Amino acid sequence: MTHLRSIALFVICGMFALPAAAQKFEGLAKTPQLGWNSWNKFACNVNEQMIRETADAMVASGMKAAGYQYVNIDDCWHGERDARGFITPNKEHFPSGMKALADYVHSKGLKLGIYSDAGWKTCGGKPGSRGYEYQDALRYAEWGIDYLKYDWCNTDGLKAEGAYLTMREALRKAGRPVLFSLCEWGDNQPWNWAKDVGHSWRTTGDIYPCFDCVEDHGTWKSWGVTYILDKQEGLRKFAGPDHWNDMDMLEVGNGMSVGEDRAHFTIWAMMNSPLIAGNDLRSMSKETAAILTNSSVIAVNQDAAGIQAFRYAARDGVEFWFKPLALNEWALMVLNRNKESRPVTFDWKTESVVDELSKRDAAFDRTRYQLRNLWNGQFAGSTAKPLKAEVGGHDVLVLRLIPNK
Repeated sequence: MTHLRSIALFVICGMFALPAAAQKFEGLAKTPQLGWNSWNKFACNVNEQMIRETADAMVASGMKAAGYQYVNIDDCWHGERDARGFITPNKEHFPSGMKALADYVHSKGLKLGIYSDAGWKTCGGKPGSRGYEYQDALRYAEWGIDYLKYDWCNTDGLKAEGAYLTMREALRKAGRPVLFSLCEWGDNQPWNWAKDVGHSWRTTGDIYPCFDCVEDHGTWKSWGVTYILDKQEGLRKFAGPDHWNDMDMLEVGNGMSVGEDRAHFTIWAMMNSPLIAGNDLRSMSKETAAILTNSSVIAVNQDAAGIQAFRYAARDGVEFWFKPLALNEWALMVLNRNKESRPVTFDWKTESVVDELSKRDAAFDRTRYQLRNLWNGQFAGSTAKPLKAEVGGHDVLVLRLIPNK
């Protein structure tokens, strides 16, 4: 009798077995995503007119032509949930609704992103997705959303990996391909588990528009550019096509010097971080636009090999970072952390640049490379002679090394 009962129980359980777990939408971020996000400049002051104007500016400024795709609305777009629990946009700020806004952004050849939170409430105190993950994913699909940044505020009692898996499943079941950007600040070491969950994961807390400082908020801190860079140590082995270390959104155009903005943008490009602008595209200076649309530096970020840079050497506050590129090319970033300019010398023939991760050897002793300066677009000689240059304070020199045929 016990044997028959066990068979019956097995059959019943089999009838109601859960379906196999879904997967993230593959192939949406074979190279790091390029776009814009509202938070760094506008925080909670978001509305549909500003988003439409930003989409227009992304096209007019040349950013779309440079590869930027996503126009992302961060926190505080939310209204209330309706009687069935579905989220609605704030009617005052988004009177036409999200579907109409998505249609407008799509008409420009761009994609629309949105924000939510794994907790009860977002960081800005708006309705979070906890308990409503599948409803929210269905609503995003109905609206035509292409990108979801998913935050980690007000998540008492939740385990990060499980919470993000739930939203991944919900997005997949909703059926519309959505790039899934995990934003849990690196607190739960997402690099160890997020490769199959999302397309990128934040590795630190929020960025602050300062090259080399920290903003202390008491219970948490915001980090300047170099502090975020230092927190990437040991993480490059976890990143690659469709799964990237995210160093947070860019502060280019938000108050730093032109040299600092140039260094900031170059660092993010070399590290294969998503390039998500955070300034006001509608009123940016020519200098800011030139940085954000530098196709040569963007190409380093978008290189098909998908290998993150590594620090080769640090000498007197000047660092040498190398990034293996496709076609046996390399990128070199010389980063001057000092406030004052520094003379730089690099004797190729005496330096042994080997990347243990990619098993690439620059082999300067037997391979000659042509040097192209990626910020002024000029060729800068070759590795036949030692590199000699002056690098400004809080600035960079970045070269593309192209082997002779």
